[in-house]
Amino acid sequence: MQLERTGIAPVGRKSAHRMKVDSILFVKVQRSHGAVQVLKALTGPVRTSLLNNPIRLVPLGFLGAIVLGTLLLSLPISRTDPSAGGFMPAVFTAVSAVCVTGLITVDTPTYWTPIGQGFILLLIQVGGFGIMTLSSLLALLVRKHLGLRTQLVAASETQAMNLGDVRRVLIFVAKTTFAIEGAIALVLTGRFWIMNPADPGGALWGGIFHSISAFNNAGFALYSDSLISHAHDPWIMIPLGIAVILGGLGFPVIHELLRRSGSKKCWSVHTLLTVWGTVGLLVLGAVVLGLFEWNRPETLGELTPGGKSLGVLGLSVFPRTAGFNNIDYGQASSESLLVTEILMFIGGGSAGTAGGIKISTFLVLAFALWSEARGHEQLTVGRRAIGTRIQRQALSVALLGVGAVATGTLALLVLTEHSLEEVLFECVSAFATVGVSMGITADLNTSAQWVIIGLMFIGRVGIVSAAAALALRHRRLLFKLPEEQPVIG
Repeated sequence: MQLERTGIAPVGRKSAHRMKVDSILFVKVQRSHGAVQVLKALTGPVRTSLLNNPIRLVPLGFLGAIVLGTLLLSLPISRTDPSAGGFMPAVFTAVSAVCVTGLITVDTPTYWTPIGQGFILLLIQVGGFGIMTLSSLLALLVRKHLGLRTQLVAASETQAMNLGDVRRVLIFVAKTTFAIEGAIALVLTGRFWIMNPADPGGALWGGIFHSISAFNNAGFALYSDSLISHAHDPWIMIPLGIAVILGGLGFPVIHELLRRSGSKKCWSVHTLLTVWGTVGLLVLGAVVLGLFEWNRPETLGELTPGGKSLGVLGLSVFPRTAGFNNIDYGQASSESLLVTEILMFIGGGSAGTAGGIKISTFLVLAFALWSEARGHEQLTVGRRAIGTRIQRQALSVALLGVGAVATGTLALLVLTEHSLEEVLFECVSAFATVGVSMGITADLNTSAQWVIIGLMFIGRVGIVSAAAALALRHRRLLFKLPEEQPVIG
């Protein structure tokens, strides 16, 4: 074990006895199963600067990408009408792209030039890949190795389980991303080319754009009605649905599924929660939304049975943070809107391109309620126990998410004339970085747009990460207070 004293040079034993030590940081590096574990024990309050905490670098990285994206989209070459537009369309689109949301105030295929659309696609890729992950990969390519601080930054973004896996995780993230996006783009390009043989370049661009947008759960589309006009086409809906689901699982889950595909008993609790939670929500969402919209003429009622089936599939998949509209949500029933809001708020898997409070958060809270109802003192999932720290994190994320949505909804009710149903749907979609809308986004005034921008940013960066970034100091309690039991309920 090595002792370091921050801020001063090492001194002898006798001198150390004469000097007052405010805080000592013990760092013990152990190697276990090829992984490096860094254990820190703080013996007193330690003041850290803003940039020394990797968690705080994540929102700063996203802010930097948003600023750059706003500048690029503000260029005259980015707009079809260089004299039109202004600052707000550029900043709103940049935030929506970097935060992989998909809400728009201007029509993507008509307002932005191919160059502007290329900038949007770049922002989507950067946002979905993660600013810190991308920076770490660039450092890996240039320097051929990762420093400790870079590893910590990457671990906070990719949710790597230990530092020794960061390099391997980053390489896997890159390979997985480009492999899935390339495969989906190939299928979509072929379909678009068949639809319009005279424009192979447009087919290729459409395949690449929608593939990246789908895998990153962004929801940007090159059609003014999103995917409504293609809701009955299986060669478009199914590849996009696959890309959305894979992007929403999260990279740790994909890696574990590939590594342990033949042994479900060896899956980690996180993978079990994410996989079975995804399957359950997809099936339940499709059944419930199908009951409400199957015969509704304003949405799916006029389609063939095959088209209705694809439509129901899209209604269950796309609210899981993808953001493509395969129906006009302004014409959907109130029951469908409520179910969609629930699906959006839950979101997808952690450490992926999905938003929301995440499936694992929702299921940890559900299992906690079930354990409490049965009178069990310990929360268990399968043959594993879930610690109280994880339960507190899940509760914090859920409650802060509810608070963010409630605050945003109240603000929009004050700032606009839209109904509660409309603004609640818009705020949940923004916070969960989904992007589906009842059609009110373009009608919002500047103040209301800033509210949506704030919700998109918090939803992508993560409420816990945003709260940690605002914290100026960390404290470790060296004592415990006597316990009391207030009356609950």
